[in-house]
Amino acid sequence: MKSTVNNGVRSRRGRVLSVAAVAGVAGLGLPALVHAETDDGAIATAPADDQSSEVSGVQIDARKSNTSPKQTAPLRDTPKSITVISQDLIQSTGSTSLVDALRTVPGITFGAGEGGNPVGDRPFLRGYDAQSSTFVDGLRDIGAQSREVFNTESVEVIKGASGSYAGRGGAGGGIYINNKTPNRTNAISGQVGVGTADYKRATFDVNHVVADGVAVRLNLMVHDAGVAGRDEVNQSRWGVAPSIAFGLGSPTRATVSYYHLESDDLPDSGIPYSNPNFVARTDGRVRVLQAGDGSPIKVDRSTYYGMKNRDFRKERVDMATVRLEHDFGHDLHLRNTTRYAESAQDYIWTQPDDSKGNIYYGLIWRRPNSRVTEVSYLTNQTDFYGKFTTGGVVHNFATGLEFSREEGENDSYVVTYNGVVSTNAALAACSSAAITALLCTSVNNPNPDDAFTGTITRNANPTNARTVTKSVYAFDTIELNPNWQVNLGVRYDDYDARFTSARAAATPFARSTFSRTDKLWNYQAAVVYKPVEAAALYVSYATASTPSGSSIAQGSESTPLSSDVNAALSPEKNHTLEAGAKWDVFGGKLSLTGAAFEVKTTNARITQTDGTVAMAGEKRVRGFEVGASGAITDKWDVFGGYTYLDAILVKNGGSGAAAGLTDGQPFPNTPKSSFSLWTTYDVLPRLTVGGGANYMAKVMGSTNPALPKFVPDYWRFDASATFVINDRMTAQLNIQNLTDEVYFTQAYPTHYATIAPGRSAVLSLNARF
Repeated sequence: MKSTVNNGVRSRRGRVLSVAAVAGVAGLGLPALVHAETDDGAIATAPADDQSSEVSGVQIDARKSNTSPKQTAPLRDTPKSITVISQDLIQSTGSTSLVDALRTVPGITFGAGEGGNPVGDRPFLRGYDAQSSTFVDGLRDIGAQSREVFNTESVEVIKGASGSYAGRGGAGGGIYINNKTPNRTNAISGQVGVGTADYKRATFDVNHVVADGVAVRLNLMVHDAGVAGRDEVNQSRWGVAPSIAFGLGSPTRATVSYYHLESDDLPDSGIPYSNPNFVARTDGRVRVLQAGDGSPIKVDRSTYYGMKNRDFRKERVDMATVRLEHDFGHDLHLRNTTRYAESAQDYIWTQPDDSKGNIYYGLIWRRPNSRVTEVSYLTNQTDFYGKFTTGGVVHNFATGLEFSREEGENDSYVVTYNGVVSTNAALAACSSAAITALLCTSVNNPNPDDAFTGTITRNANPTNARTVTKSVYAFDTIELNPNWQVNLGVRYDDYDARFTSARAAATPFARSTFSRTDKLWNYQAAVVYKPVEAAALYVSYATASTPSGSSIAQGSESTPLSSDVNAALSPEKNHTLEAGAKWDVFGGKLSLTGAAFEVKTTNARITQTDGTVAMAGEKRVRGFEVGASGAITDKWDVFGGYTYLDAILVKNGGSGAAAGLTDGQPFPNTPKSSFSLWTTYDVLPRLTVGGGANYMAKVMGSTNPALPKFVPDYWRFDASATFVINDRMTAQLNIQNLTDEVYFTQAYPTHYATIAPGRSAVLSLNARF
């Protein structure tokens, strides 16, 4: 049967391409796709070698990874847990954001933001915050934001300590986004979708060959939608991503790209927890609620505590990249990438604050959280990689240099009522003035159209952070014989960080500056045994380092560079020991994987009994993952897995009476069990149906046994149907949260949880020419 691919919907022969592209739940091991020269003219970044095979006109390289040169072995032989989310899977599941796409991967949870922490993508991998370990085309993208997928070719999730691979941070792993690039095929594709909750979305992707070896590509997106079950929340954004490539098909190539995303949303306010600190009122108001167990309070899903004429959230991202590549023959390659990027967040949103016990009396404080942030970074990365043989031993190597400068400025707004700052203690306790001003509202019947009669002014007193990093790294996969490989990697980072506080409130209004320089050495080592070509067994050990200020104040840091005490403390050290197996069955159509691991931090920063801070804490995660991806039959595809995490704060400190209170407690944002499955079946030659199931065990926001905060476990089910109209057009229906389950996606440590959308449906028309 002829292969027909229409924006990710494929007929029978195109199925194996999708299998290879999505291979990798917990490190699924089909030979990785490379951007190699193909019959359809795909751009080449690494020439195919003698072990390449061709499936439906696309070469699959059994020697190289499909993205970074640092991956010196194919995914099947890489001794790490790696999940690859392809564009095909993103399309099939109806994902429109990075968070949507990552929900297909078990073992990933998402943390919530607050006033001091930016709102945006905050994934947790194996219990560790990976917000600052997100990369675009191999370069760290430090700015907090909510990322789109309209220009995304694939997303890789690499789990385990990745200090040698990525530099600072990365205790639990990292998120790697690969953008679309020009190729040597004239093609136009697009999608228009409408749905419930006023959903409207359109995307456009055109690639055009303008001359021999020269091609341009343009991706466009516009999105405007509400959120099912959350009547007031809305999301509006648009994006453009042009790029041009020179020298396609030749040894020397250049690609210049630009990315712009802009959004204007009414943000969600979440639902408060049920066990606030109780403060008895003296105004005679009747108590209507008793203390709960720490889960979110029981209110209607549509309950929204925000103020529509006060709250807003705006984001902007601009990213310019130049990539130069040269092949020195078949086995040696040079690549240089330079990027300058800026991102900005500007918002006021309502946090339903329970800290004063107001909900016991049927009230909630509409606490305004605000942020005005601008982040920029300049990075240059050079990779020299290839293959050589010494004494019959094959080396697949990669070496590189990286230089980066990252800067961030954080400011906020002052929100007042009658000249009184709205965070004033009396207003926070829902005084009569706060109730009259509508700064406090009903727990069960808030009115989002309440008038805001206060004032909003820029604080104009920012903090500033800056890091300068100089790095060198080297990797080698040593093929001793057909059965045994040794994988080695090392990285050195010269890390220089600085943080400048806001202006002091009193004369002389001084600002304090704290700085620290660290020399970070991280490494990885692994042994891979291949009993047969289609299988690999491995044992690996890897490290990661988290120095002070590693997120330049763009995330919730355990090691902020905001005091002399923190500036005097050395980086946290993290270690991952992992053993795993990868096996391609059914002639390589289905990949099965499994891994057991331990991640440990033995010098975590904790507060001691006397209130001082020391590198004396310990925490560890033990768990295992299993996964399957590919084709069970010619008609049936699967992508899914299960992750178990036993994450314990072994020694978590605490001052005074709180000393040892949380020792032995589980990590926040880390469920013991998570499961994800997406499957499609061709019921007719032109009709494919799909279904998804996701399970997440209870997730703790706070593990303080005296005052726990958590969101309950849940199951969510999705469904899809795709009909091939002709060789150029398909219609696709996606139904999310099929059973209209009420569940929560993020657990903040103290005040609130983020409620998930209800049932929604989107009908899309996809075209390709």
